[in-house]
Amino acid sequence: MGNTKKSLQFKTIPVDEAVGSTLAHDMTEIIPGESKGPAFKKGHKVTSGDICRLMRLGKNNLYVLNLDDDQVHEDDAVNALAAALAGPGVIFSGSPSEGKLELKAAYPGLFKVDIEALTEFNMIQDVMCAAIHNNTSVKTNHSLAATRAIPLVIHKDALEKAVALAQNNYPIFSVKMYNPLKIRLIITGNEVYKGLIEDKFQAIVQKKTEDLGATLEETVILPDDEEMISRQINTYLKKETDLIITTGGMSVDPDDVTRAGIESSGFEQTIYSSAVLPGAMFLLGYHKNASIMGLPACGLYHRTTIFDLILPRLMAGERPTRRDLARLSHGGLCLNCEICRFPACSFGKVG
Repeated sequence: MGNTKKSLQFKTIPVDEAVGSTLAHDMTEIIPGESKGPAFKKGHKVTSGDICRLMRLGKNNLYVLNLDDDQVHEDDAVNALAAALAGPGVIFSGSPSEGKLELKAAYPGLFKVDIEALTEFNMIQDVMCAAIHNNTSVKTNHSLAATRAIPLVIHKDALEKAVALAQNNYPIFSVKMYNPLKIRLIITGNEVYKGLIEDKFQAIVQKKTEDLGATLEETVILPDDEEMISRQINTYLKKETDLIITTGGMSVDPDDVTRAGIESSGFEQTIYSSAVLPGAMFLLGYHKNASIMGLPACGLYHRTTIFDLILPRLMAGERPTRRDLARLSHGGLCLNCEICRFPACSFGKVG
């Protein structure tokens, strides 16, 4: 790589010869009684359309950067960096501020980061990029990352190396669009089935699923009966169902038979337990194109649980594995804050 420490060269040129030159400092415009601010910012590349305005500002000569062929201004560099980093669902303005560009979500979905590639990108001299956590549920225009070239002028070799790394690991950043899943719910429990206590799970499930664009198609309430639960799951599977959710009956008490009902219903793969609190007694399973989640009772008493971490991934078309659930151990402890700020907190944020 070439010498990135090469000293910058500045020179003064007549304004009518400045087209294509790069301004070395901000140029302030004052409109008495109305405004004061930069008419042109440092790093602006002068165009033919700028000449008249510069003359109206009283500028006969300009102080400009004299870049060598192997040097790139920070604004040009950061546009190249952002374009290389941004994958599907990631947008940026193209108008840097102080040499920085912010990458945002083009639509609601699940933000994905190639963490190792991002780390290698930041090992390259004179460039940087910082991002929010992988697997964060985001909305349109949600801030995802920001990148910049560190010096005002970066050596072309360093820029090309960073761009090549991002392109070779494309996409480092992407947003997976949520699928409008059709969901069916089974609420289990003798007390709820007999009407002794009022069910509160349906409202919780409905809000969290509909917030991500899913549809809760049907809900049934069943007693703690393994055969009835298994039969209802098979009934749902015969319909157009993408995700089945069951609530309750996931612990080790003799009356808790929901897990057994799921496992006897024909799901080829089931994973029981997760390294998350609240949500340790959680079940996740797959059958052909359908998925199932067995939610433990903690979902009634905690605003944020394992459900909030896995639902977006299923909505984005992913199928988390046992290792994925184990990886959640790093960040998987909810601190039960008095005011819940999820997802703006550490819960579920795998490094």
